[in-house]
Amino acid sequence: MIIDFGLKSLVVANRYLRLGNTIQLPKSLATVTTVNRDEEVEPTSVGMTQEGVDAIWATVEELYKTGTHPAISLCFRRQGKIIISRAIGYANGHKPNQKADSDARLMQPETPICYFSGSKAVTAFLIHLLHEDKLIDLHDPVSLHLPEFGQCGKQDISIHQVLSHRSGMPKMPSTLGINELTNNDEIWQQLCTQQIPATQTGKLAYHALSSGYILERLIEQVSGMSIQAFLDLRIRQPMKMKYFSYGLGDEQRTDLADNYATGLKAMYPISYFIKRALGDTFEQVAEISNTPLFQQAVIPSANLMGTAEEIGRFYQMLLNNGVWEGKQICQPLTVRKLIREEGSFEFDRTLMAPMRYSAGLMLGADPVGLWGLHSGKAFGHIGLINKLLWADPDRDISVSLVNTGLPFVANHVPSLLDFMHSINKHCSR
Repeated sequence: MIIDFGLKSLVVANRYLRLGNTIQLPKSLATVTTVNRDEEVEPTSVGMTQEGVDAIWATVEELYKTGTHPAISLCFRRQGKIIISRAIGYANGHKPNQKADSDARLMQPETPICYFSGSKAVTAFLIHLLHEDKLIDLHDPVSLHLPEFGQCGKQDISIHQVLSHRSGMPKMPSTLGINELTNNDEIWQQLCTQQIPATQTGKLAYHALSSGYILERLIEQVSGMSIQAFLDLRIRQPMKMKYFSYGLGDEQRTDLADNYATGLKAMYPISYFIKRALGDTFEQVAEISNTPLFQQAVIPSANLMGTAEEIGRFYQMLLNNGVWEGKQICQPLTVRKLIREEGSFEFDRTLMAPMRYSAGLMLGADPVGLWGLHSGKAFGHIGLINKLLWADPDRDISVSLVNTGLPFVANHVPSLLDFMHSINKHCSR
């Protein structure tokens, strides 16, 4: 009750607060809300109440009212059934500090979006599939399969260390900016020749971008196919995904929702840590993410694209021990290895916060963790701070909240926390 009161008070207090760039809200939320009623089932069929579902959606509306997200989409499953499949706002044509364009396109549950760092969970899963196929061992040195990687003191860095953010290579080479993220061959060459102090290997530091390029090259070398083709063969086709790929082709790219930098512009020293992790500012990340260059590239740590339902489908498959609609996407043991904790709470030198990881995922904790109160079994990944993608076996839920605002400092945080708290409150363990 104390937590409920505290969060609600903060949400109400922030309702009319505007920090930095925010959107101008419509007079009626109903005019910008889309509900996929064909997918949503009765809450009572999964042990919930309509009141509880309404309360969860109300927290999404409060998040939208902060003005930090031009568009939000939510897919929420319990016991494998979709309880909420809704979207709010405009996918395109509603820039911060401006009224929505007359031809602005509504966000819908079927609208694809860039998951940004949420991509890492899927890329990590592909690596675990290689382990399942006995093509690699997770504790192999990367250089066993890619000898050129073993230069400059990196010969003993293991695949597992890359997956769990302990390789000592959290940063991209300093000569590369965000505009070079699509030159995968050049990035690989520079990562191979990058000098790593021996004291850094084994230290926890989130790999915002670098790990994806290493894992991509490993998949190509071991599987004999591109990471895109491997994803398509092992996940996208068997699970009947429409989008769910690294970048989108010309025909699908026009379906994408645009991203916008919102909130206050980060100042030093925060700006330093953002640039160290992302390679540039939030403003420039948002700008380039809306360009064909980014949208058609393959950036394994940062540009997997799909709908809220599709990434939710992926997490539901993991909850089902690797099964989706009768198809065995992976073995149960592979899921267990993917979600198994690797080290307890530890200070992350990139995110500057205590974190708990598996070999590829961000984990919850008890009594409170990344995925809320009593979330010790929960696993998932965030996407550029605000996209919340996770599953919780204790509550039998999979949740994917995706959005188009890129705020760092803004008034949206209490609403995000209230959303997670509401989900956990209305889904008994």
